[in-house]
Amino acid sequence: MADWRNNNSKRSYYQEDNVYNWGSKRRNLSYDRDPNVSGPEDTVYRYLCPARKIGGIIGIGGETVNRLRAETLAKIRIGNNVPGCEERVITICSSSSETNAFGDTDDHICPAQDALFRVHDKLAACEVQRDEDKEMGGPQVTARLLVPSDQIGCVIGKGGRTIQGICTETGAQIRILRDEHLPSCAIRGDGLLQITAEAPAVKKALFQVSFCLHDNPSQLQHLFFPNISHSCQPGGPYRGPNVGDAASERPRTYPSRDGTSAREFVLHLLCPSVNIGQVIGKGGEILNQIRQDSGAYIKVDSYYDDDDCTISISSKEFFEDPISPTIDAAVRLQPGCSEKTEQESGELSYTTRLLVSARRIGCLIGIGGSAISEMKRATQANIRIIKTDLPKAASDDEATVQISGDNNAVRHALMQVTARLRANLFGREDALSSILSSMYQSMPRDLHGHGCSYSAEYCASGDVPPSEN
Repeated sequence: MADWRNNNSKRSYYQEDNVYNWGSKRRNLSYDRDPNVSGPEDTVYRYLCPARKIGGIIGIGGETVNRLRAETLAKIRIGNNVPGCEERVITICSSSSETNAFGDTDDHICPAQDALFRVHDKLAACEVQRDEDKEMGGPQVTARLLVPSDQIGCVIGKGGRTIQGICTETGAQIRILRDEHLPSCAIRGDGLLQITAEAPAVKKALFQVSFCLHDNPSQLQHLFFPNISHSCQPGGPYRGPNVGDAASERPRTYPSRDGTSAREFVLHLLCPSVNIGQVIGKGGEILNQIRQDSGAYIKVDSYYDDDDCTISISSKEFFEDPISPTIDAAVRLQPGCSEKTEQESGELSYTTRLLVSARRIGCLIGIGGSAISEMKRATQANIRIIKTDLPKAASDDEATVQISGDNNAVRHALMQVTARLRANLFGREDALSSILSSMYQSMPRDLHGHGCSYSAEYCASGDVPPSEN
Protein backbone atom coordinates (compact mmCIF):
# COMPACT_ATOMS: atom_id res chain seq x y z
CA MET A 1 0.00 0.00 0.00
CA ALA A 2 3.02 2.26 -0.15
CA ASP A 3 1.85 3.61 -3.49
CA TRP A 4 -0.94 5.49 -1.70
CA ARG A 5 1.47 8.02 -0.32
CA ASN A 6 2.56 11.19 -2.02
CA ASN A 7 6.31 11.20 -2.60
CA ASN A 8 6.82 14.23 -0.39
CA SER A 9 4.24 13.95 2.37
CA LYS A 10 0.89 12.33 2.95
CA ARG A 11 -0.55 15.79 3.77
CA SER A 12 1.30 17.68 1.05
CA TYR A 13 -1.79 18.68 -0.93
CA TYR A 14 -3.08 21.06 1.70
CA GLN A 15 0.01 21.82 3.80
CA GLU A 16 2.57 22.33 1.07
CA ASP A 17 2.50 26.09 1.37
CA ASN A 18 0.32 28.94 2.52
CA VAL A 19 -1.89 28.59 -0.53
CA TYR A 20 -3.06 25.10 0.43
CA ASN A 21 -2.75 25.29 4.20
CA TRP A 22 -6.15 25.87 5.76
CA GLY A 23 -4.69 25.11 9.17
CA SER A 24 -5.74 22.23 11.35
CA LYS A 25 -8.82 22.84 13.47
CA ARG A 26 -7.92 19.93 15.74
CA ARG A 27 -7.10 20.83 19.31
CA ASN A 28 -5.60 18.76 22.10
CA LEU A 29 -8.35 18.49 24.68
CA SER A 30 -7.73 16.61 27.91
CA TYR A 31 -11.26 16.07 29.18
CA ASP A 32 -12.63 12.65 29.99
CA ARG A 33 -15.72 11.80 27.99
CA ASP A 34 -18.16 8.99 27.34
CA PRO A 35 -16.27 6.51 25.13
CA ASN A 36 -19.53 5.64 23.34
CA VAL A 37 -20.07 9.16 22.01
CA SER A 38 -18.05 10.78 19.24
CA GLY A 39 -16.30 13.90 20.46
CA PRO A 40 -15.44 17.12 18.63
CA GLU A 41 -11.83 16.02 18.19
CA ASP A 42 -12.54 12.50 16.91
CA THR A 43 -12.28 11.44 13.30
CA VAL A 44 -15.59 10.50 11.67
CA TYR A 45 -16.20 9.22 8.14
CA ARG A 46 -19.55 8.41 6.50
CA TYR A 47 -18.97 6.06 3.59
CA LEU A 48 -21.84 5.24 1.22
CA CYS A 49 -22.29 1.58 0.41
CA PRO A 50 -24.69 0.26 -2.26
CA ALA A 51 -27.47 -1.51 -0.39
CA ARG A 52 -26.98 -4.64 -2.52
CA LYS A 53 -23.38 -4.93 -1.25
CA ILE A 54 -23.93 -4.27 2.44
CA GLY A 55 -23.95 -8.00 3.17
CA GLY A 56 -20.27 -8.16 2.22
CA ILE A 57 -19.47 -5.64 4.97
CA ILE A 58 -21.77 -7.10 7.63
CA GLY A 59 -21.05 -10.78 7.02
CA ILE A 60 -23.01 -13.75 8.36
CA GLY A 61 -24.28 -12.87 11.80
CA GLY A 62 -22.21 -9.68 11.73
CA GLU A 63 -18.95 -11.64 11.58
CA THR A 64 -17.21 -9.39 9.05
CA VAL A 65 -18.04 -6.03 10.59
CA ASN A 66 -17.22 -7.32 14.08
CA ARG A 67 -13.83 -8.48 12.83
CA LEU A 68 -13.22 -5.05 11.30
CA ARG A 69 -14.06 -3.44 14.64
CA ALA A 70 -11.73 -5.77 16.52
CA GLU A 71 -8.82 -5.40 14.10
CA THR A 72 -9.00 -1.61 13.70
CA LEU A 73 -10.44 -0.62 17.11
CA ALA A 74 -12.76 1.81 15.30
CA LYS A 75 -16.48 2.18 15.98
CA ILE A 76 -18.46 1.13 12.91
CA ARG A 77 -22.21 1.57 12.55
CA ILE A 78 -24.26 0.33 9.61
CA GLY A 79 -27.12 2.75 8.95
CA ASN A 80 -30.67 1.52 8.49
CA ASN A 81 -32.35 1.27 5.12
CA VAL A 82 -33.90 4.59 4.07
CA PRO A 83 -37.02 4.24 1.91
CA GLY A 84 -36.26 5.04 -1.71
CA CYS A 85 -32.49 5.06 -1.20
CA GLU A 86 -30.19 2.54 -2.87
CA GLU A 87 -27.29 3.23 -0.50
CA ARG A 88 -26.65 2.78 3.20
CA VAL A 89 -24.38 4.90 5.36
CA ILE A 90 -21.44 3.23 7.07
CA THR A 91 -20.39 5.59 9.87
CA ILE A 92 -16.84 5.06 11.12
CA CYS A 93 -15.47 6.85 14.19
CA SER A 94 -12.38 6.77 16.38
CA SER A 95 -9.92 8.88 18.28
CA SER A 96 -7.76 11.04 16.02
CA SER A 97 -4.56 9.51 17.44
CA GLU A 98 -2.56 7.80 14.69
CA THR A 99 -2.01 4.44 16.41
CA ASN A 100 -2.54 1.90 13.61
CA ALA A 101 0.27 0.76 11.36
CA PHE A 102 -0.32 1.62 7.71
CA GLY A 103 0.37 -1.50 5.68
CA ASP A 104 4.05 -2.42 5.49
CA THR A 105 5.23 1.18 5.85
CA ASP A 106 6.51 3.10 8.86
CA ASP A 107 3.51 5.43 8.69
CA HIS A 108 0.64 5.32 11.16
CA ILE A 109 -3.01 6.25 10.73
CA CYS A 110 -5.92 6.57 13.11
CA PRO A 111 -8.31 3.60 13.62
CA ALA A 112 -11.12 5.30 11.67
CA GLN A 113 -8.86 5.71 8.62
CA ASP A 114 -7.76 2.09 8.91
CA ALA A 115 -11.38 0.94 8.96
CA LEU A 116 -12.31 3.30 6.10
CA PHE A 117 -9.62 1.88 3.83
CA ARG A 118 -10.56 -1.72 4.68
CA VAL A 119 -14.25 -1.09 3.98
CA HIS A 120 -13.36 0.61 0.69
CA ASP A 121 -11.06 -2.27 -0.32
CA LYS A 122 -13.82 -4.82 0.22
CA LEU A 123 -16.34 -2.89 -1.86
CA ALA A 124 -13.85 -1.91 -4.56
CA ALA A 125 -12.74 -5.51 -4.99
CA CYS A 126 -16.33 -6.52 -5.77
CA GLU A 127 -16.69 -3.67 -8.25
CA VAL A 128 -13.42 -4.49 -10.03
CA GLN A 129 -14.36 -8.16 -10.27
CA ARG A 130 -17.76 -7.29 -11.73
CA ASP A 131 -16.18 -5.05 -14.41
CA GLU A 132 -13.55 -7.66 -15.25
CA ASP A 133 -16.28 -10.26 -15.68
CA LYS A 134 -17.84 -7.92 -18.24
CA GLU A 135 -14.45 -7.70 -20.02
CA MET A 136 -14.43 -3.94 -19.74
CA GLY A 137 -11.18 -2.08 -20.17
CA GLY A 138 -9.75 -0.34 -17.12
CA PRO A 139 -12.26 -1.20 -14.37
CA GLN A 140 -13.71 1.97 -12.87
CA VAL A 141 -14.24 2.30 -9.12
CA THR A 142 -16.27 4.94 -7.25
CA ALA A 143 -15.97 5.96 -3.61
CA ARG A 144 -18.71 8.18 -2.16
CA LEU A 145 -18.65 9.93 1.21
CA LEU A 146 -21.09 12.27 2.93
CA VAL A 147 -19.26 15.33 4.26
CA PRO A 148 -20.81 18.10 6.42
CA SER A 149 -20.72 21.62 5.04
CA ASP A 150 -18.11 22.88 7.52
CA GLN A 151 -15.62 20.24 6.30
CA ILE A 152 -16.02 20.57 2.54
CA GLY A 153 -13.76 23.63 2.40
CA CYS A 154 -10.70 21.73 3.60
CA VAL A 155 -11.02 19.34 0.65
CA ILE A 156 -11.67 22.06 -1.92
CA GLY A 157 -8.98 24.49 -0.73
CA LYS A 158 -8.63 28.14 -1.62
CA GLY A 159 -9.71 28.67 -5.19
CA GLY A 160 -10.14 24.91 -5.53
CA ARG A 161 -6.40 24.33 -5.53
CA THR A 162 -6.40 21.52 -2.96
CA ILE A 163 -8.87 19.36 -4.82
CA GLN A 164 -7.17 20.16 -8.12
CA GLY A 165 -3.83 19.10 -6.66
CA ILE A 166 -5.22 15.76 -5.49
CA CYS A 167 -6.82 15.12 -8.89
CA THR A 168 -3.62 15.99 -10.75
CA GLU A 169 -1.40 13.84 -8.53
CA THR A 170 -3.67 10.78 -8.39
CA GLY A 171 -5.42 10.91 -11.75
CA ALA A 172 -8.81 10.56 -10.07
CA GLN A 173 -11.90 12.64 -10.72
CA ILE A 174 -13.31 14.21 -7.56
CA ARG A 175 -16.69 15.92 -7.54
CA ILE A 176 -18.54 17.75 -4.77
CA LEU A 177 -22.30 17.32 -5.27
CA ARG A 178 -25.15 19.01 -3.41
CA ASP A 179 -28.92 19.49 -3.29
CA GLU A 180 -30.74 17.29 -5.79
CA HIS A 181 -27.69 15.04 -6.24
CA LEU A 182 -27.71 13.97 -2.59
CA PRO A 183 -29.07 10.54 -1.67
CA SER A 184 -32.05 10.47 0.67
CA CYS A 185 -29.86 9.05 3.44
CA ALA A 186 -28.00 12.39 3.63
CA ILE A 187 -28.88 14.91 6.33
CA ARG A 188 -29.26 18.66 6.12
CA GLY A 189 -26.02 20.48 5.28
CA ASP A 190 -24.29 17.46 3.76
CA GLY A 191 -22.25 17.50 0.60
CA LEU A 192 -21.49 14.38 -1.43
CA LEU A 193 -17.82 13.78 -2.18
CA GLN A 194 -17.45 11.38 -5.09
CA ILE A 195 -14.13 9.92 -6.30
CA THR A 196 -14.06 8.04 -9.61
CA ALA A 197 -11.15 6.42 -11.45
CA GLU A 198 -9.41 3.11 -11.81
CA ALA A 199 -8.97 1.33 -8.49
CA PRO A 200 -5.35 2.43 -7.66
CA ALA A 201 -6.12 6.10 -8.39
CA VAL A 202 -9.23 6.04 -6.20
CA LYS A 203 -7.19 4.53 -3.35
CA LYS A 204 -4.62 7.30 -3.57
CA ALA A 205 -7.25 10.04 -3.69
CA LEU A 206 -9.25 8.54 -0.82
CA PHE A 207 -6.06 8.43 1.23
CA GLN A 208 -5.41 12.13 0.68
CA VAL A 209 -9.04 13.13 1.25
CA SER A 210 -9.13 11.12 4.48
CA PHE A 211 -6.30 13.22 5.90
CA CYS A 212 -8.03 16.45 4.91
CA LEU A 213 -11.05 15.37 6.94
CA HIS A 214 -8.94 13.89 9.74
CA ASP A 215 -7.08 17.16 10.30
CA ASN A 216 -10.20 19.33 10.03
CA PRO A 217 -12.96 17.75 12.15
CA SER A 218 -16.54 18.93 11.77
CA GLN A 219 -18.14 20.82 14.63
CA LEU A 220 -21.34 18.83 14.00
CA GLN A 221 -19.93 15.31 13.99
CA HIS A 222 -21.32 14.44 17.43
CA LEU A 223 -24.68 14.28 15.58
CA PHE A 224 -23.43 11.61 13.17
CA PHE A 225 -22.49 8.98 15.75
CA PRO A 226 -24.94 9.18 18.68
CA ASN A 227 -24.51 7.16 21.85
CA ILE A 228 -24.00 3.52 20.82
CA SER A 229 -25.89 2.28 23.85
CA HIS A 230 -29.07 3.69 22.28
CA SER A 231 -28.34 2.86 18.65
CA CYS A 232 -29.35 -0.79 18.83
CA GLN A 233 -32.74 -0.36 20.44
CA PRO A 234 -35.84 -1.46 18.51
CA GLY A 235 -37.40 1.10 16.22
CA GLY A 236 -34.35 2.43 14.40
CA PRO A 237 -30.95 3.91 15.24
CA TYR A 238 -32.33 7.18 16.55
CA ARG A 239 -34.82 5.83 19.07
CA GLY A 240 -33.72 7.32 22.36
CA PRO A 241 -33.54 6.30 25.96
CA ASN A 242 -36.50 6.43 28.30
CA VAL A 243 -37.11 10.14 28.17
CA GLY A 244 -38.94 10.04 31.46
CA ASP A 245 -35.51 10.21 33.07
CA ALA A 246 -34.33 12.88 30.65
CA ALA A 247 -37.26 15.10 31.52
CA SER A 248 -35.99 15.62 35.03
CA GLU A 249 -35.56 19.20 36.15
CA ARG A 250 -31.91 18.46 36.78
CA PRO A 251 -30.56 18.18 33.21
CA ARG A 252 -27.89 15.61 32.52
CA THR A 253 -24.55 17.09 31.48
CA TYR A 254 -21.93 15.57 29.22
CA PRO A 255 -18.27 16.18 28.32
CA SER A 256 -17.19 19.78 27.96
CA ARG A 257 -16.15 21.51 24.75
CA ASP A 258 -14.52 24.93 24.74
CA GLY A 259 -15.43 25.36 28.40
CA THR A 260 -19.12 24.47 27.96
CA SER A 261 -21.03 21.29 28.72
CA ALA A 262 -23.44 19.31 26.61
CA ARG A 263 -26.89 18.83 28.09
CA GLU A 264 -29.92 16.77 27.30
CA PHE A 265 -32.55 19.05 25.76
CA VAL A 266 -36.03 17.53 25.92
CA LEU A 267 -39.36 18.67 24.49
CA HIS A 268 -42.80 17.11 24.89
CA LEU A 269 -45.26 17.67 22.03
CA LEU A 270 -48.92 16.85 22.52
CA CYS A 271 -50.46 15.04 19.57
CA PRO A 272 -54.18 14.32 19.08
CA SER A 273 -54.65 10.56 19.12
CA VAL A 274 -56.46 10.72 15.79
CA ASN A 275 -53.32 12.23 14.20
CA ILE A 276 -50.76 9.78 15.50
CA GLY A 277 -51.00 7.44 12.51
CA GLN A 278 -50.00 10.16 10.05
CA VAL A 279 -47.15 11.19 12.37
CA ILE A 280 -45.72 7.68 12.62
CA GLY A 281 -46.41 6.54 9.07
CA LYS A 282 -46.76 3.00 7.75
CA GLY A 283 -44.34 0.77 9.63
CA GLY A 284 -42.90 3.84 11.36
CA GLU A 285 -41.57 5.16 8.03
CA ILE A 286 -42.30 8.86 8.61
CA LEU A 287 -41.10 8.92 12.22
CA ASN A 288 -37.91 7.04 11.37
CA GLN A 289 -37.19 9.48 8.55
CA ILE A 290 -37.54 12.42 10.94
CA ARG A 291 -35.22 10.65 13.39
CA GLN A 292 -32.64 10.27 10.66
CA ASP A 293 -33.01 13.80 9.25
CA SER A 294 -32.81 15.51 12.63
CA GLY A 295 -30.55 13.18 14.60
CA ALA A 296 -32.84 13.47 17.63
CA TYR A 297 -34.23 10.69 19.80
CA ILE A 298 -38.02 10.51 19.38
CA LYS A 299 -40.36 8.38 21.46
CA VAL A 300 -44.13 8.14 21.19
CA ASP A 301 -45.31 7.64 24.76
CA SER A 302 -48.17 5.41 25.79
CA TYR A 303 -51.67 6.67 25.22
CA TYR A 304 -53.04 8.39 28.31
CA ASP A 305 -56.61 8.89 27.10
CA ASP A 306 -58.67 8.91 23.94
CA ASP A 307 -57.70 12.51 23.14
CA ASP A 308 -53.93 12.99 23.35
CA CYS A 309 -50.61 11.24 23.47
CA THR A 310 -47.17 12.68 24.08
CA ILE A 311 -44.21 12.66 21.70
CA SER A 312 -40.94 13.13 23.57
CA ILE A 313 -37.94 14.51 21.67
CA SER A 314 -34.43 14.69 23.08
CA SER A 315 -30.79 15.08 22.10
CA LYS A 316 -27.46 15.88 23.71
CA GLU A 317 -26.42 19.35 22.61
CA PHE A 318 -23.84 22.06 23.08
CA PHE A 319 -25.33 25.53 23.31
CA GLU A 320 -23.13 26.95 20.56
CA ASP A 321 -24.18 24.30 18.02
CA PRO A 322 -25.90 26.05 15.08
CA ILE A 323 -28.45 23.25 14.75
CA SER A 324 -30.53 21.83 17.60
CA PRO A 325 -31.61 18.27 16.73
CA THR A 326 -34.46 18.53 19.25
CA ILE A 327 -35.86 21.74 17.76
CA ASP A 328 -35.30 20.46 14.22
CA ALA A 329 -37.35 17.33 14.98
CA ALA A 330 -40.08 19.37 16.72
CA VAL A 331 -40.46 21.65 13.68
CA ARG A 332 -40.69 18.64 11.36
CA LEU A 333 -43.31 16.98 13.59
CA GLN A 334 -45.36 20.14 14.14
CA PRO A 335 -47.76 19.94 11.13
CA GLY A 336 -48.75 16.36 11.89
CA CYS A 337 -49.12 16.97 15.63
CA SER A 338 -51.33 20.04 15.21
CA GLU A 339 -55.08 20.25 15.51
CA LYS A 340 -56.51 21.71 12.30
CA THR A 341 -59.74 23.68 12.06
CA GLU A 342 -61.22 25.36 9.01
CA GLN A 343 -61.94 29.07 9.37
CA GLU A 344 -64.81 30.95 7.74
CA SER A 345 -62.39 32.13 5.06
CA GLY A 346 -61.73 28.51 4.17
CA GLU A 347 -58.13 28.64 5.40
CA LEU A 348 -56.85 26.16 7.96
CA SER A 349 -55.89 27.23 11.47
CA TYR A 350 -53.27 25.13 13.24
CA THR A 351 -52.95 24.62 17.00
CA THR A 352 -49.73 23.14 18.38
CA ARG A 353 -49.29 22.28 22.06
CA LEU A 354 -46.28 21.54 24.25
CA LEU A 355 -46.01 20.42 27.86
CA VAL A 356 -43.52 22.58 29.76
CA SER A 357 -42.42 22.40 33.37
CA ALA A 358 -43.98 25.14 35.46
CA ARG A 359 -40.49 26.03 36.67
CA ARG A 360 -39.50 27.03 33.15
CA ILE A 361 -42.65 28.84 32.09
CA GLY A 362 -41.23 32.14 33.37
CA CYS A 363 -38.66 32.32 30.56
CA LEU A 364 -41.53 32.27 28.04
CA ILE A 365 -43.59 34.94 29.81
CA GLY A 366 -40.82 37.39 30.70
CA ILE A 367 -40.98 40.39 32.99
CA GLY A 368 -44.43 41.90 32.73
CA GLY A 369 -45.22 39.55 29.85
CA SER A 370 -42.49 41.05 27.67
CA ALA A 371 -41.17 37.77 26.29
CA ILE A 372 -44.49 36.35 25.18
CA SER A 373 -45.45 39.72 23.67
CA GLU A 374 -42.23 39.78 21.65
CA MET A 375 -42.87 36.29 20.31
CA LYS A 376 -46.45 37.14 19.36
CA ARG A 377 -45.38 40.27 17.56
CA ALA A 378 -42.52 38.59 15.72
CA THR A 379 -44.52 35.57 14.52
CA GLN A 380 -48.13 36.85 14.34
CA ALA A 381 -49.21 33.68 16.18
CA ASN A 382 -51.43 33.48 19.25
CA ILE A 383 -49.45 32.02 22.17
CA ARG A 384 -51.15 31.05 25.42
CA ILE A 385 -49.90 29.57 28.70
CA ILE A 386 -52.60 27.27 30.13
CA LYS A 387 -52.32 26.01 33.70
CA THR A 388 -55.81 24.58 34.15
CA ASP A 389 -57.76 21.80 32.45
CA LEU A 390 -54.52 20.07 31.56
CA PRO A 391 -54.52 16.88 29.49
CA LYS A 392 -54.09 13.61 31.38
CA ALA A 393 -50.63 13.28 29.83
CA ALA A 394 -49.45 16.28 31.88
CA SER A 395 -47.95 15.96 35.34
CA ASP A 396 -48.93 18.17 38.27
CA ASP A 397 -46.01 20.56 37.76
CA GLU A 398 -46.51 21.14 34.03
CA ALA A 399 -48.38 23.71 31.97
CA THR A 400 -49.54 23.67 28.35
CA VAL A 401 -48.06 26.12 25.87
CA GLN A 402 -50.62 26.51 23.09
CA ILE A 403 -49.71 28.13 19.76
CA SER A 404 -52.40 28.95 17.19
CA GLY A 405 -52.50 30.58 13.77
CA ASP A 406 -51.68 29.73 10.19
CA ASN A 407 -49.08 27.02 9.73
CA ASN A 408 -46.16 29.38 8.98
CA ALA A 409 -46.90 31.53 12.01
CA VAL A 410 -47.24 28.50 14.28
CA ARG A 411 -44.01 27.01 12.98
CA HIS A 412 -42.03 30.17 13.62
CA ALA A 413 -43.61 30.64 17.04
CA LEU A 414 -42.67 27.07 17.89
CA MET A 415 -39.06 27.86 17.01
CA GLN A 416 -39.16 30.98 19.18
CA VAL A 417 -40.64 29.12 22.15
CA THR A 418 -38.28 26.16 21.94
CA ALA A 419 -35.24 28.40 21.43
CA ARG A 420 -36.10 30.24 24.66
CA LEU A 421 -36.50 26.96 26.52
CA ARG A 422 -33.13 25.82 25.21
CA ALA A 423 -31.41 29.08 26.18
CA ASN A 424 -32.96 28.80 29.63
CA LEU A 425 -31.69 25.23 29.99
CA PHE A 426 -28.13 26.41 29.37
CA GLY A 427 -28.58 29.63 31.37
CA ARG A 428 -27.83 31.67 28.25
CA GLU A 429 -30.85 33.89 27.74
CA ASP A 430 -28.39 36.70 27.02
CA ALA A 431 -27.39 34.97 23.76
CA LEU A 432 -30.94 34.33 22.52
CA SER A 433 -30.76 36.76 19.60
CA SER A 434 -27.63 35.20 18.12
CA ILE A 435 -28.87 31.64 18.54
CA LEU A 436 -32.21 32.47 16.86
CA SER A 437 -30.40 34.10 13.96
CA SER A 438 -28.19 31.02 13.59
CA MET A 439 -31.21 28.72 13.74
CA TYR A 440 -33.02 30.49 10.93
CA GLN A 441 -29.92 30.60 8.75
CA SER A 442 -29.41 26.85 9.27
CA MET A 443 -33.04 25.94 8.62
CA PRO A 444 -33.57 24.19 5.25
CA ARG A 445 -35.42 26.10 2.57
CA ASP A 446 -38.44 23.83 2.70
CA LEU A 447 -39.00 24.75 6.37
CA HIS A 448 -38.88 28.50 5.78
CA GLY A 449 -42.26 30.19 5.82
CA HIS A 450 -43.42 33.40 4.29
CA GLY A 451 -45.54 36.25 5.51
CA CYS A 452 -44.26 36.52 9.07
CA SER A 453 -41.23 38.15 10.60
CA TYR A 454 -38.60 36.01 12.25
CA SER A 455 -36.16 38.71 13.20
CA ALA A 456 -34.11 37.82 16.26
CA GLU A 457 -34.15 41.42 17.44
CA TYR A 458 -37.10 42.41 19.60
CA CYS A 459 -38.44 45.48 21.33
CA ALA A 460 -40.16 44.72 24.61
CA SER A 461 -43.49 46.47 24.53
CA GLY A 462 -47.20 45.78 24.56
CA ASP A 463 -49.47 44.22 27.11
CA VAL A 464 -50.61 40.65 27.40
CA PRO A 465 -53.88 39.43 28.84
CA PRO A 466 -53.89 39.02 32.63
CA SER A 467 -54.37 35.25 32.27
CA GLU A 468 -51.00 35.00 30.52
CA ASN A 469 -49.26 37.31 32.94
